[in-house]
Amino acid sequence: MRRRTPPPPSPLPQRDGIDPVRVRLPGAGAWAGVREYLVERLGTARAGIVDGMLAAGLVVGADGRPVAPDAAYVPGMFVWYHRELPPEVPVPFPLEIVHRDEHIVVVDKPHFLATTPRGSHVTESALARLRRELDLPALGAAHRLDRLTAGLVLFTVRPEERGAYQSLFRDRLVRKVYEAVAPYDPGLALPRTVRSRIVKERGVLAAYEVAGEPNAVSRVELVEHGARGLGRYRLLPATGQTHQLRVHMNTLGVPILGDPLYPEVAAPVAAGDFRRPLQLLARELEFTDPVTGTEHRLRSGRVLEAWTSYEGWAAVPPAGAAQ
Repeated sequence: MRRRTPPPPSPLPQRDGIDPVRVRLPGAGAWAGVREYLVERLGTARAGIVDGMLAAGLVVGADGRPVAPDAAYVPGMFVWYHRELPPEVPVPFPLEIVHRDEHIVVVDKPHFLATTPRGSHVTESALARLRRELDLPALGAAHRLDRLTAGLVLFTVRPEERGAYQSLFRDRLVRKVYEAVAPYDPGLALPRTVRSRIVKERGVLAAYEVAGEPNAVSRVELVEHGARGLGRYRLLPATGQTHQLRVHMNTLGVPILGDPLYPEVAAPVAAGDFRRPLQLLARELEFTDPVTGTEHRLRSGRVLEAWTSYEGWAAVPPAGAAQ
């Protein structure tokens, strides 16, 4: 099999911790020039933006030189540019570094902060913020947490080692322990292992269960229960489907407090709405480092507010509610 030639390095630096967009012109096509291809790729409604970028010299080739507005189409040519991003509401909670060495950085992510740039959450993501704060432009994520979930996330320092750490999660060699606050049901027999098939469609907010071979497995344990009919739960996912723990807790009839999707889909939690965080926390990561052989057992220092101070957590309207 013929090996694919790697793309040339980017001639543009990161901006605010975000890589420039890299575009490779297709090997065959009827475009008269680079401009025509970019307009088709980005949409004719953005033709004015493309023209402005080219006129300002913001689209560059592999040599770092600006691509001329009338540049001819060259099949296989690479160009780079930075997207103009709308302002984002800063997430006013810190990232706590739990472990850092020359290979990895493990952080304790707050609720409401995306792990990696996605959708409307780009510069306000843990990855972009860490790249800026630690001056580590090559930093990458080995896995990710939902934006509404807090807790431990592992990032890699060296791109050439990223695959080794990502394989730990792919091959289920990381022991992950979560904590959640949810209603207490004395009739629910715990501990138990929940197995189901979960489907998450692109563009649809909530995941759902369907008949078929299970692809999601979670062990659910009750740690303790207290006043107000609440329980504190220990959750151990054996798989990593999107929203898996949230779906399984809802299936058991004890949906996690603060969840805007389960059991009923409410409005998505908007950027800047930091009320009533989802009471789900990635508490522990345990793994053998594939590069150094070190045994890591890392633990989040965060607390779930609905358990430690329910009145304060419940004193505001739910996240996603009208303000």
